[in-house]
Amino acid sequence: MSAPESLTITNARLDGEPVALRCADGLIEAIGPEVAVQPGDEAIDAGGKHLVPPFVNGHTHAAMTLFRGFGDDLPLMEWLERYIWPAEARLQPEDVYWGTRLAAIEMIRSGTTRFVDMYWQATHVARAVEDAGVRAVISSVMIDGLDPERGEGMRAQAVEDLDALAERGPLITPAFGPHAIYTVSSESLRWLAGLAAERDLILSIHLSETEREVADCLEAHGKRPAHYLDELGFLGPRTILAHGVWLDRSELALIAERGATVVTNPAANMKLAVGAAFPYVEATGAGVRLGLGTDGVSSNSNLDMLEELKLFSLLAKHATGDPALAPAHEALAIARGLRSSALGGTPLVPGEPADFLLVDHETPELVVGDLEADLTYAASGSVVDTTVVAGRPLMRGREVEGEDEALAQVRERASRLTAP
Repeated sequence: MSAPESLTITNARLDGEPVALRCADGLIEAIGPEVAVQPGDEAIDAGGKHLVPPFVNGHTHAAMTLFRGFGDDLPLMEWLERYIWPAEARLQPEDVYWGTRLAAIEMIRSGTTRFVDMYWQATHVARAVEDAGVRAVISSVMIDGLDPERGEGMRAQAVEDLDALAERGPLITPAFGPHAIYTVSSESLRWLAGLAAERDLILSIHLSETEREVADCLEAHGKRPAHYLDELGFLGPRTILAHGVWLDRSELALIAERGATVVTNPAANMKLAVGAAFPYVEATGAGVRLGLGTDGVSSNSNLDMLEELKLFSLLAKHATGDPALAPAHEALAIARGLRSSALGGTPLVPGEPADFLLVDHETPELVVGDLEADLTYAASGSVVDTTVVAGRPLMRGREVEGEDEALAQVRERASRLTAP
């Protein structure tokens, strides 16, 4: 289904006031109380629903919907080595396609219009993203097992995947996704950083997720993880660092200076018991650009950014004893990708991409009280009624095209992948 050339939302509310929004050619053209439906427009009567910006899932592994509920209640490395990596060795391209399709549907249903993905078979991830109609930053995982020679042999495929992603449509942003400093050699990390700088690409990597990772880095390289990456030329405004739970003050100051973004993933970190909370006070004090992500569903176990938003704000308060930290307005901005240019958040202003949500003002969670507070602390993704990307409605009245087929495909494929 192609996007309408023009779409007008009427009878919506923005900041409590009546408003309409018109978009054309995938961009917001006008927004305000006087905007009217024009001849040829597709029109949606919002019925008083709230018009709000969408969410950006700053770190996930979308196709891992195939592994939801598989190998739970285990430490990170045991979970990866005993369950996830052996199952992933069985993956076929169509498994990745359908796992990503289901993830996209789940994100559409909970108000996410853009996500940063790191997984295998990047071109099949891209195909699923385009078929779903959402936006994504896509990278293939690179893991050379700390073997520089093996890493050198992977470079041609990495460039081939990158070039293939660059030929896709405007919904796809190509990126590089080395897994972590404990699975990728210094030589490969330096090469990726150099090519990313040359092509102005996003670099996405897991960093400082566990205390052991920090200790191993100190032993192997004599410095903490962020300083090690910086030595390799890896840190910059287009760098996304997932987790960052064990970053110290010196690393946070360095990350802020380089303009890199840290994407925190509270649900996955708590579920995998990484032993610390993200250092929100120190990060914001240093001026670090922040984002929020769900991680993959097998370590979360869902893709609902409204749930993640609540956990993020509550964990910052709980860990510090300060109930004023991560207030609703700021937490929402972080969850919407508006505190980092690398994440590509979309504010509701003319000229910006026509990506937005209508949330139902008649749900119990939103019927009274401050909207930002209710979205942060009360709501789940079920309050999202309509999701629009590039002027195309992907969900209306909570109906998403293709959901039944994706559910059936993932159910069948997951049973094969996770069989003993």
